[in-house]
Amino acid sequence: MSVDLEAIYRDLHANPELSFQEHRTAGIVAEQLRSFGYDVTTGIATTGVLGLLRNGDGPTVLLRADMDALPVEEDTGLPYASTARGVDHEGNDVPVMHACGHDVHVTCLLGAAEQLAGDRAEWTGTLAVVFQPAEEWGGGAGVMVNDGLYDRMPKPDIVLGQHVGPLPSGFAAVRPGVAFASSDSLTVVLHGSGGHGSRPETTVDPIVMAAATIMRLQTIASREIAAAEGAVVTVGQVHSGTKNNIIPSEARLGLTVRTFDDAVRVRVLAAIERIVKAEAAASGAILEPEVHLDDHYPRTVNDEAATARTAAALRRLLGDERVLDPGVVSGSEDVSVLATSAGAPLCYWLLGGADPALFADFHVTGRLPDNMPSNHSPKFAPVIEPTLTVGVSTLVTAAREWLG
Repeated sequence: MSVDLEAIYRDLHANPELSFQEHRTAGIVAEQLRSFGYDVTTGIATTGVLGLLRNGDGPTVLLRADMDALPVEEDTGLPYASTARGVDHEGNDVPVMHACGHDVHVTCLLGAAEQLAGDRAEWTGTLAVVFQPAEEWGGGAGVMVNDGLYDRMPKPDIVLGQHVGPLPSGFAAVRPGVAFASSDSLTVVLHGSGGHGSRPETTVDPIVMAAATIMRLQTIASREIAAAEGAVVTVGQVHSGTKNNIIPSEARLGLTVRTFDDAVRVRVLAAIERIVKAEAAASGAILEPEVHLDDHYPRTVNDEAATARTAAALRRLLGDERVLDPGVVSGSEDVSVLATSAGAPLCYWLLGGADPALFADFHVTGRLPDNMPSNHSPKFAPVIEPTLTVGVSTLVTAAREWLG
């Protein structure tokens, strides 16, 4: 390939950008796509980029990569580690890191776009490469659709994509049906009555209320949801107070919920609201607590037939032993919005990005090594090769399976 993918990857990793702020990344993407001969549209959903390559009659295949990074301070020790900072959607100054591997996704899709453009004599149809903003916050896939993505391209016959994760580099993992969990993000506001830390009897302490609520919330998955149904309720943020000797008037909790069944989701959300209100009442709160649903990502459901066909192509590329069934993944994605809004089938798979040397016993145990840094960890660091080479090949192979 003429493009130095490793250089692009190192640059993207060192210069991450938060959701809907991916201006530099989008500029690099647009410049590269134009050099490959694509018709390029920028600014979809603020920073989204669409590259179209029309090559005669045939299917329309959509390949997608997400571009945004996370408010995480990198701790990988890499020579190209990020030291970037940004301002998040709430106005906070935060560190920024590609802790979920979206820099890998962008780089691999650029490599695939170049290779498929160079192989136009071998396929027919329309190739759409979509570089999506704000997968981590703000539902960028839906925002692109609402901003007229499908007014700018033919409706796809198939939506394809991949997500790097802590599997051995050189492996892929794909599952038909429900593949990734749905995700709900909630903010809970608990109202107490503040006062002096030395006289708690004159207050309604929202920190104690928050502590009781957090512990009770953990019983939803363990005591209200059957083990076979599965649910995750995590409190990822707790904010309250300004000084050691002041009891504050308010506490805020930030929750993430993951479910694999829509009926279970309804039950979990109802249980959260019930528990929050009950703990507030038990604490003697004068004001009712607030429960806000901030955003929702639907389940990622891979079309059965499309996934069987795509997985077969990946097995021909990598070998049967290197294409795994990962089981249902508790992480969440918004890529399915691109498919459902177009009435198209989806196939979305995992791409291995971890050092293969760490998996000496993998074939025997079938388990990931203990303490393997995973996505969203400050130590998450996919190996560059063979991850990029394989990631380009899997996208090209999947696309070619569907193009005429």
